[in-house]
Parts: sequence; structure tokens; C-alpha cells
Amino acid sequence: MLHGSCLCGAVRYEVSGAVHDVHHCHCSICRKSHGAGFSTFARLDVAGFRWAAGEDRLTAYRSSPPLERTFCATCGGRLTIRFDGMPEAVWVSLGSLDGDPGVRPGSHMFVASKAQWDEISDELPQFAEYGPMAD
Repeated sequence: MLHGSCLCGAVRYEVSGAVHDVHHCHCSICRKSHGAGFSTFARLDVAGFRWAAGEDRLTAYRSSPPLERTFCATCGGRLTIRFDGMPEAVWVSLGSLDGDPGVRPGSHMFVASKAQWDEISDELPQFAEYGPMAD
């Protein structure tokens, strides 16, 4: 069982299933949302994810037509992303996990729109847009 939370701890979640498709996303929306050069997300099966506390503190923002992001209304901590066409999955911001998920990022996505000042210096595969999933 993995646990995660927002910055202030008001919103907490639990993960009982496998963690898949960990990647760094360099798209402009993730950069703006996280205030950083990229964000790191992991895909989970929605059946293995549950809000443990503070669900009433969640705020949702539809950043693009098929995508909804959730964050804590108190501290602004970024927590999840849901895609309209994939109701069986939820992506969690890896930085919101309280422990080691046991997997590491496998790629960089949307590098065609990465910040000009961002230098990718590792050997992970890079995809101009959303590349193949790396389970």
C-alpha cells in the first residue's frame, strides 16, 4: 500500500495497485501547472486508488478538453490527472507520494514543447509528443 498527500496534508490518498507508465511530461500545461521544467506522473488503475481524507478539499480544473487536474484548495498541491477517454486510469503526481513507488521514470514526453532553458541530461527515451507507454 502506498500513501500520498498534498503539501498541507489535508488531502490524502491510498494506492493498493501497481504503478505504471511513469514519465516526465514537458508540455507547457504541466510546466505551468507545476511551476517547473516538467512534471512527473504515474498511471494507476482507478480500482486501486482511493481518497483517504480531504476529498472535500479537492478542486478540479479542466486544463484542456479531455483532461481534468485535481489539487488541494488549501495549499495548491497538485495531485491527479484524469482523461475523459480513460475512466479506468488515474495519474498521480509522483511528487505527492509519501514513499518509494518502486518504479522509476521511463521516458520524457512532449519534449517538442519543453522549456527552452530545460536541458535533458539523462539517457531516458524522449518523445516529441505522447510516446509509447513503458510498463
